[in-house]
Amino acid sequence: MQLLQNGRFGVSTWSLHRLLGAVHAYSPDPDKSAAPKEPYGPGGAALIDVPAMLTARGINRLEICSFHLPSLDAAYLSELREAMTASNVLFQTLLVEDGDPSHAGTAERDVGWMAEWIGIAAALGAQRMRVIAGKQKPTEENLGRAARHLGWLADKAEGSGVRVVVENWFDLLPSPVEMNWLLDRLDGKVGLNGDLGNWSAPAKYAGLADIMGRAEICHAKADYNAGGLDAEDYRQCLEMCERAGYAGPFTLIYDSPFFADEWDGILLQKTFIEDFLRGAPARRTA
Repeated sequence: MQLLQNGRFGVSTWSLHRLLGAVHAYSPDPDKSAAPKEPYGPGGAALIDVPAMLTARGINRLEICSFHLPSLDAAYLSELREAMTASNVLFQTLLVEDGDPSHAGTAERDVGWMAEWIGIAAALGAQRMRVIAGKQKPTEENLGRAARHLGWLADKAEGSGVRVVVENWFDLLPSPVEMNWLLDRLDGKVGLNGDLGNWSAPAKYAGLADIMGRAEICHAKADYNAGGLDAEDYRQCLEMCERAGYAGPFTLIYDSPFFADEWDGILLQKTFIEDFLRGAPARRTA
């Protein structure tokens, strides 16, 4: 029912990183500073204004990168949650953008830091919290370490209303073999956010067909070339989702300089997926 009420489209704040400007590099590494920096320019809008911008464009799901939160104070988190509620925007996922549960030296420190974000996600009303599964090479030892720490993190989230999910991302999960192994080992305690753009073509198509049946949510990232959106690649990715039986929401990930206005890329991708979905019944009966 919630999927129907909030539609199938969301936006990650990463798709608006030029519009939002400043980032705060929250990290478990004590040598990293969370002081605001502007690697993408000064920006032109505040995060708290984004929910209303989404609703005005017919999009009612939001994912927030942790580094886009200008404050972690309870008062600000409450204000941001109220802004989402006022715009009828579902806070689908808090994206925790640092930490490495697979690292031999720092995994315990990093998952302890990740656990601190559970309360922040809950305060914001997030359904899920996406964490990095691991950045190390997919050895048996590193995969096992990540699985242990992610299981511990999921236990910490129990009762919070926030579900921990991981993504097919970074060196630990280069193919469906490792992705499926990790999900099997975690036995449902941790979910999957499938990303269409993290693996490389042509192998990614079969990989997506393999894992997207297990995905709860999807980062629908499109590739761009000199001519614009790579329609063939995007269509093939969506076909693999369809083949796998994926029926969840699509978070629109625009990550290209092709359009000066990031909303142009976001809405182009939304239209592309809508057109694809309208043709789905015909493909199933063909």
